[in-house]
Amino acid sequence: MPPRESWLRIILRLAGSGLLIAAAAIHLDLYLTGYRTIPTIGWLFLLQVIAAFALGLAVLVIPSRLVIPSRLAAAAGAGFALATLGGYLLSIWIGLFGFKEVRTTAGIVAGVLEVVAFAVLAALALAPGLPAQITAPIARAAELAAAALGVAAVVLLGVAVGNAAGTAPAVASTDTVLKTATIDGATVLTNGKGFTLYSFAPDTPTTSKCYGTCAAYWPPVIGSSSAGSGLPGTTGTIKRTDGSLQLTYDGHPLYTYVGDTAPGQASGNNLNLNGGLWLEVPASGSS
Repeated sequence: MPPRESWLRIILRLAGSGLLIAAAAIHLDLYLTGYRTIPTIGWLFLLQVIAAFALGLAVLVIPSRLVIPSRLAAAAGAGFALATLGGYLLSIWIGLFGFKEVRTTAGIVAGVLEVVAFAVLAALALAPGLPAQITAPIARAAELAAAALGVAAVVLLGVAVGNAAGTAPAVASTDTVLKTATIDGATVLTNGKGFTLYSFAPDTPTTSKCYGTCAAYWPPVIGSSSAGSGLPGTTGTIKRTDGSLQLTYDGHPLYTYVGDTAPGQASGNNLNLNGGLWLEVPASGSS
């Protein structure tokens, strides 16, 4: 008769699986609400979601009596959580594939879940009852390595979040010249660097409704009303709560989108995010 699974392993298995699935759910929500439009990052996010759900289910359903498969699943889950956290930290610090992450509550929560998931799954993989062929010195070294990696992950996450928190919300550009470009057959408004400009449906001609996390992903275009000289529409400004002047075009406050990583892209067009619909601004000035 196979030995009964200890309560410690049951708790670790349930917690580790739940943490992986919870992190996957956050990433799935981020993917569906905008990340899917970001080149390269989008499909990597989807792959990450699928892998996290699969590993979470593997940790949950593989019984401990299958010693090697259950520990391999736990170790794979721990490694995946650490790798995902590493990707998040790199995207905050230096950017990945041309995309630099901004600090959001969802991102921080996912990062914390990944740190805890690593700790729990590493403990599950190294819990008492290791196969006899694994010697005590090797097991002890693995435990110390896992503990060191866990501490390092916590420190790096704290540093990354602290640095991101100390950075003021990005503005679209200090280049306040407005231009036009033809993207997917439509002539649309761009900033001086050629990045597509967007309007936000909940805005009014005198008020922006995009602040906080919204403004991190959709940076407002800051400048003076002379920026649109020579264009068919009317350029103006509104005052944001921080006192800066945001450009408007025919009564639409203007924004860029962090998902556009190069001129000529319009991945933010027709997205329903942050409480409303985002549309590229036609150069003709029509609504």
